[in-house]
Amino acid sequence: MPGTYAGKLLRVNLSTGEIKKEEIPEELLRKFIGGRGLASKYLFDELDPTVDPLSPDNKLIFVTGPLTGTPAPTGGRYMVVTKGPLTGTIACSNSGGFWGAELKKAGYDMIIVEGKAESPVYISIKDDQVEIKDASNLWGLTTHEVTDRLIEEVGDKTARVACIGPAGENLVKFACVINDKHRAAGRTGVGAVMGSKNLKAIVVKGTGKVEAPNPEEFKEVIKEKIDKIRKNPVTGEGLPKLGTKVLDNIINANGLYPTRNFQTGVFEWTHEVCGEALVEKGYLQRNKACYACPIGCGRYTKLPNGREGEGPEYETGWAFGAVCGVKDLIAIVEANFLCNELGLDTISTGVTIACAMELYERGFIPKEDLAKGPELLFGSSEAIVYYTRAIAYRQGFGDKLAEGSYRLASMYGHPEYSMSVKRQELPAYDPRGAQGHALEYATSNRGGCHVRGYMISPEILGVPEKLDTQQVEGKAQWVKAFQDVTAVIDSAGVCLFSSFALDINDYTDLLKSATGFDYTVEEVLKCGERIWNLERLFNLKAGIKPEEDTLPKRFLEEPLPEGPQKGATVKLSQLLPEYYKVRGWTENGIPTEEKLKELSLA
Repeated sequence: MPGTYAGKLLRVNLSTGEIKKEEIPEELLRKFIGGRGLASKYLFDELDPTVDPLSPDNKLIFVTGPLTGTPAPTGGRYMVVTKGPLTGTIACSNSGGFWGAELKKAGYDMIIVEGKAESPVYISIKDDQVEIKDASNLWGLTTHEVTDRLIEEVGDKTARVACIGPAGENLVKFACVINDKHRAAGRTGVGAVMGSKNLKAIVVKGTGKVEAPNPEEFKEVIKEKIDKIRKNPVTGEGLPKLGTKVLDNIINANGLYPTRNFQTGVFEWTHEVCGEALVEKGYLQRNKACYACPIGCGRYTKLPNGREGEGPEYETGWAFGAVCGVKDLIAIVEANFLCNELGLDTISTGVTIACAMELYERGFIPKEDLAKGPELLFGSSEAIVYYTRAIAYRQGFGDKLAEGSYRLASMYGHPEYSMSVKRQELPAYDPRGAQGHALEYATSNRGGCHVRGYMISPEILGVPEKLDTQQVEGKAQWVKAFQDVTAVIDSAGVCLFSSFALDINDYTDLLKSATGFDYTVEEVLKCGERIWNLERLFNLKAGIKPEEDTLPKRFLEEPLPEGPQKGATVKLSQLLPEYYKVRGWTENGIPTEEKLKELSLA
């Protein structure tokens, strides 16, 4: 088996109790790299894309990349790939921490979970020893409680746990998988799929080593890339100092900081909830880094009442802050802690609550529907904390919120107030403020998402070069390039944040040295394009129509009312045809036979 791959996958059938170990064909590793790409290939080949995501027939794949578990900078990532219950699309949710590296050291690149256990179980992995164990005593526990219990049961504090909380058990459409207590495979509802299988956790302890074919050469390549990361102003200074919340004031100043359910792009209380405020108010205790990470963007915080944990990061702080009109940083941090403990995607949780707030303030949700819950008013710190808990347990109005903003708004006859794409809630950048990022939202294979092609990097941050935010010409080519490179990064098993300092040449160097494959830059980019098109094919077979490559009409018809981007709407009718053309798809958004042959996907 080449290089840093384990070369093996675990196939665990929870219905029958069968556990098998299989070799992964070398050809697939080269063509799909690993991680997101490899798992998407297995899912495409083995799963009927029309399957109900919460049925036993769906498959849940935990997967690492060839750089996972190595000293490569940020080489701690793993992904959870399945058909997502929130969107109905192919789902790939990415997480850091230490769990992925531990799985690799145990000797596996991937776990494919099939079927459904009759009662709650967890999977225990200690190198070659793999068992399905009873988890009845763990069901109902928070992610923190189950992590502590399993580490105690294993008797090794260095073991790593990935698990679900009550939200996953209760099949909340945007439940996530939490590992190492604070790291989340957060989006698209992968935690609900885990819960639907009665799988509470996977605990891993590995004692093996992950070695490159030429360790000295690999060490030199790694040293060079770490040096680039440390010298870069974003990865060497901005992210270590304030974490991702360094973005609050930047995005607000540029007029695309979504406020009160995306009604405007400027939040007047940003100074109360930004990364700087987290430091000034004394809540930030220290940085925290994932496995092999020289950046250390994680935040460890503590509230005046003694509550402590990781976060909030930029997206989370915004999701419970500006988009809900809340300026209470204590309530925002508390809601963040609850999401980690209960197993909720913070973006979808906050944006769904914001959607409900707008529906309520417009009179579409009657007060009596809230039962004993607080009024859903913009600015209510009580509401964001109360309904976060209610969602996880599906209590009262939380049961409706647990379906996500699109289904919620549709219940009340106004789906247009759901700020989502393909039923997944949008993150913390108003698309009217950046045309390229808007196109990325509309075309993302997993629904509304900012980390499938982070166009904020060139359009706002000027990396690798500064683009005009409202320029339309040429943006389709940029979006395609960013999407393909991101597919490579996810498949390699490193963090997207490394791309502020590294480019495709750097990733090619790392992959060549780690795997032993004589990759060229062109071949690696072709891998990324192959992965993107494979995901597109899955979605088309799943019934996701090209017409869903769109945005809520607010962004297409309602100009931003204030700020530097005042008057802007998204010019999607100009952007989308060019994107399909650049992709080599038909004018209706279908990959052509010629393109599929070129990518060996015909």
